[in-house]
Amino acid sequence: MTEPQQQPDDSRQEPTPENPVLSAGKFASDQTSASVIAYLITGPAVFGGLGVLLDRWLGTSFIVVLGLLGGMALSLYVIWLRYGTP
Repeated sequence: MTEPQQQPDDSRQEPTPENPVLSAGKFASDQTSASVIAYLITGPAVFGGLGVLLDRWLGTSFIVVLGLLGGMALSLYVIWLRYGTP
């Protein structure tokens, strides 16, 4: 008699385009979504914060807006570079 062959456990494999399932049962795109959201929050927060500091230092009130807009534009550009190009 031959013994039945054991199937490899797919849950322990690294995520690949052919096998996007992670070991915890989550999809690999969950990590991508979290990274994109982190970029969208961090860019305006950092550059807006720098704008607030510059506004207080220079006594102006418009640099914070430029920082927020610049941070969002830079965040979108980084997302496009990282995830939008093949």
